[in-house]
Amino acid sequence: MKDTEASLGVGTKTINRRLYGARVLQNCYVGVASVALLFCLPFHTAWSQNPTAEISNGVVSATIATPDQKNGFYRGTRFDWSGVIQRLTFSGHNYYGPWFTRTDPSVHDFIYQGADIVAGPCSAITGPVEEFLSNDEALGFSQTQPGGTFIKIGVGVLRRPDREKYDNFHLYEIVDPGKWSVVAKPDSVEFVQELKDRSTGYGYRYQKIVRLLSGKPQMEIEHVLTNTGTRPIDTSVYDHNFLVLDHLPIGPDFTVTLPFTIQPLKPVKSVMGAIEGNRIVFRKAMEGRDVFAAALGGFGSSAKDYDIRVENRHQGAGVEITSDRPLESEEIWSIRSVLAMEPFIRIKVPAGQSFRWKYSYRYYTIP
Repeated sequence: MKDTEASLGVGTKTINRRLYGARVLQNCYVGVASVALLFCLPFHTAWSQNPTAEISNGVVSATIATPDQKNGFYRGTRFDWSGVIQRLTFSGHNYYGPWFTRTDPSVHDFIYQGADIVAGPCSAITGPVEEFLSNDEALGFSQTQPGGTFIKIGVGVLRRPDREKYDNFHLYEIVDPGKWSVVAKPDSVEFVQELKDRSTGYGYRYQKIVRLLSGKPQMEIEHVLTNTGTRPIDTSVYDHNFLVLDHLPIGPDFTVTLPFTIQPLKPVKSVMGAIEGNRIVFRKAMEGRDVFAAALGGFGSSAKDYDIRVENRHQGAGVEITSDRPLESEEIWSIRSVLAMEPFIRIKVPAGQSFRWKYSYRYYTIP
């Protein structure tokens, strides 16, 4: 299979175009039109129309959505558009997929409707995805006035509509999505976004490579963020691991193990689960609108504490997630359809410099 390169996930040609103004209004979302059309389609129909890349190393195989302004699987303004894994299989188990049953452009975050979990456009995403936040905002949001622009790394230049506080579930106008390019190989996909906003002084080149290691049940996600603007980039990024192992309901068969004694930032008072030393356990099967969430402390300043193991012993499958950067903070969030560990790291990049980080995933079976 030859390497293929595409910009915005369209075909196999190198388009590398930059969209502005009315073209963004037409091709991306901005007034809700095209996103509303996508989200009004049946979920399986909408998904089947999205551009993707298929990768495999003979042990693990995965389907990865590629950025596309018109037909992309994810076009919200919360999460990084690159490396969105729709499916990953190993040894007969599937680890990622939709945690929601329907989507609706009018929904803020997600809601329950009868037996359905309905996700809004900024939350309807799958797999290990990333969001960049600076003091719980996007870059430059507080410094801009209504009508001005701010930056969401992995998304683009966005417009602030009013004086309301930043809301990462709100679908903001995309003024400039930057220039995306995608290179797909048999066992990896490389994404690059280049963006510069003269009005704020921010600019960057963001590279992400999703790679399956040869002959091993392992995946690596490598990043390089290069500051090409005039202002320093100071942000956090967290990996929102939407784990839907074999689409099993979250319950007592699942455990989370960390390498340190967990010290919750607030007491955990829930019938759903508990913290026992270095483990998080679930007391009962989650159903309906049940939720289990906690902010976790107790980790040190070394990258060795960025080590998460999630297992389902009844199903005989697990995943270990590590990084080469230390934790800034860590959280868990779970409802009946998904178990999400959310580790944060801190990123500081002076103008003209680069910052690198990597996540490693090891998939395994349990006797």
